[in-house]
Amino acid sequence: MGIFVDKRTRLVVQGITGREGRFHALRMRDYNPDVVVSGVTPGRGGHDVEGIPVFDSVAEAVEQTGANTSCIFVPSRAAKDAVMEAFASGIRLVVCITEGIPTLDVIDMLDQADKEGSKRRVIGPNCPGIITCGEASVGIMPGQIFRRGPVGVISRSGTLTYEVVSILSSRGIGQSTCIGIGGDPIIGTTFVDCLKAFEDDDDTGAIVLIGEIGGRDEEEAAVFIGSMTKPVVAFISGRTAPPGKRMGHAGAIVSGSMGTAESKVKAFREAGVPVADTVNGIVDIISRLL
Repeated sequence: MGIFVDKRTRLVVQGITGREGRFHALRMRDYNPDVVVSGVTPGRGGHDVEGIPVFDSVAEAVEQTGANTSCIFVPSRAAKDAVMEAFASGIRLVVCITEGIPTLDVIDMLDQADKEGSKRRVIGPNCPGIITCGEASVGIMPGQIFRRGPVGVISRSGTLTYEVVSILSSRGIGQSTCIGIGGDPIIGTTFVDCLKAFEDDDDTGAIVLIGEIGGRDEEEAAVFIGSMTKPVVAFISGRTAPPGKRMGHAGAIVSGSMGTAESKVKAFREAGVPVADTVNGIVDIISRLL
């Protein structure tokens, strides 16, 4: 069944009438026509996007179509309000694709998600989304490269995710769920959150974790892996990045000795996690483990 999204997901796309929202809403519907049930753009209620009904508010979309998950394609200045509206309307899972959201807005979003007893979750922001193979795609991942199987994939990098999945699929190794957690310094769903979920998922037999320089998420994941029963393979990108220079994502910056590739590789190896030196090496290790 995978984690966080499945064939029971009922998706509302916030910002569906924009260029990106429209394009990806239709691609998500192509992956599973039953998942994408509605869209929201204020002032465009009563219209549709190639048969997907559009509402003025998330509350209307939830009431009329039973939406339980939202995918955010609104500009960064409006993203916090979009997330808050989704939560206020009863949505429990928000996948925020938008990048460039002010840090204080992200903190407010996550504070709302973490209110005691709310059971709300934000994936992202600045992420490619999530796909449970053969069941549901929420975000911008290219569904054609995935095939169903036993490997869970968690990544801070979108393009590296696609490369690894493409190689896995070409080698006949399918995936359960693939999730891009986002590359910003502050995100909702972490490596540890995903590892916990994969550990409890009957359809996942092994996990690929794709990290990068910056932050301490990978080190914290290494500590948690010590309590897991399922094998994990890690890869850290950005090993040649000079200290103090941002590489790619907003969170991919090394300050002093914190967040270096070396510290992350060391943490994984001390936890008994094999660390691949190349993308192809990830697949080689997974092949042996399976």
